[in-house]
Amino acid sequence: METRKVQMTGGSTYTVSLPKTWATDNDVSSGTTVEFYPEGDELLLTPEQETRRQEGSIDVSGLEDEQLMRAVMTMYVSGFDIITLEAGRITTDQRSAIRDATQRLVGVEVLQETSDSVVIQDLLDSAELSIVNAVTRMRLIAQSMLEDAVRALVENDDDIAHDVIERDDDVDRLWLVVSRIFRATLRSPRAVEELGVSREDCFDFHSSARQLERIADHAVKISDIALKLGDLPADVADAINGLHAEAGSVFEQSMDALFAEDADEANQLGHDALAAVVDIDEHTRRIDDKLRDLEPAQAQSLGLIVDSLSRSADYGGNIAETALQKAAPRP
Repeated sequence: METRKVQMTGGSTYTVSLPKTWATDNDVSSGTTVEFYPEGDELLLTPEQETRRQEGSIDVSGLEDEQLMRAVMTMYVSGFDIITLEAGRITTDQRSAIRDATQRLVGVEVLQETSDSVVIQDLLDSAELSIVNAVTRMRLIAQSMLEDAVRALVENDDDIAHDVIERDDDVDRLWLVVSRIFRATLRSPRAVEELGVSREDCFDFHSSARQLERIADHAVKISDIALKLGDLPADVADAINGLHAEAGSVFEQSMDALFAEDADEANQLGHDALAAVVDIDEHTRRIDDKLRDLEPAQAQSLGLIVDSLSRSADYGGNIAETALQKAAPRP
């Protein structure tokens, strides 16, 4: 760390010198324009940055299927707008995997293809993306997925179960958008300014989005099991509906706490949600006792469903803890 004394020039302008080493490393010299970004009582300075598309390339030789798709998604989340995938020869299977990857991303399309490269581009303006809107959309989808998964189980409706499984792709796309936005705020103060959300709040939204993505995964797990089960005993169906209602309440209170603008409201909702998680643990044990009277294979499957609902409530509790931290006074 270096320190500098603030001086007054011309009787009205405050000036401060820049460390020469930093200026040299960042190509700052006489006449260079720099940008200032106020964050509370701090002022961030950076050399003027051109607004341009970020380009990156990666060698995908030997990568197939999930490995290749993960490589594309990693480049996307890292903030690249134009991504060149290179190899000695791009195989047909690789092209298929690349297309599958682009379909899992928001606003990304294949721009150019040759025998040894594929170029994909993010067509969305990053400045127009909203982390709040993305998390809000994730909330709505995950909530409806969990509700429909339980309905598919109780009503033995395979069509609803398949629909829940398909909707998971929407949550995954939004999760990658949230991750991309969050990482952008870590790299650039301009991204924070354009987003209009502080870095701390971005971290809270990113953490909560991760919990929503996990809740959606458990909705898929419940739907997968529902496809293999038949009609449930009435008392078991009622017990699972009751457990879902309690887990759903934790989910709603936690998300309301996260988005609450009033700190007192956020604290009340957050504490209520965490208290409810403890009650759900007791409810889960009672249902597990009830399942012991069922045929072993059915009892095992239903036990997994009860566990998924309990874990979904725990994830809601994690969101509640994040909401409480977000509402806490800032030092």
